[in-house]
Amino acid sequence: MIYLGLDLGSKTLGLSISDKTSTIASALEVIRFNDYDELFSKLDIVVYTRKVDKFVLGNPLNLDGSVSKRSLETLEFKKLLEERYPTKEVILQDERLSTVEAERMLISNNTRRENRKKVIDKIAASIILQAYLDRRSK
Repeated sequence: MIYLGLDLGSKTLGLSISDKTSTIASALEVIRFNDYDELFSKLDIVVYTRKVDKFVLGNPLNLDGSVSKRSLETLEFKKLLEERYPTKEVILQDERLSTVEAERMLISNNTRRENRKKVIDKIAASIILQAYLDRRSK
């Protein structure tokens, strides 16, 4: 089973992908977009060339667990994914602090600030997907 991890931003979508055994998440790429039509045309290529079976979409809840404004936007995006790919399940994964964790990882690896901006979304997507894979395996 191949899972695609998604970290939705306002102009970017970070992607990560699982291995065939659904054990390890790897950062894949960052899609930059102006609108959802552009995003989905780029996402289609990844979904079909990588033979994705399921999506794991990061859900940015507030720290207290309540639904945030970004979480509401993520739920709308989930509906669009389900309409676009009706045979593929979309799983929501709590992503609180995933971007903070990604930032800390990049800083600890001495990644320059301008380079961190280029990759942080795909690193956050891999953290989201790995958290789901780890939880699922228990």
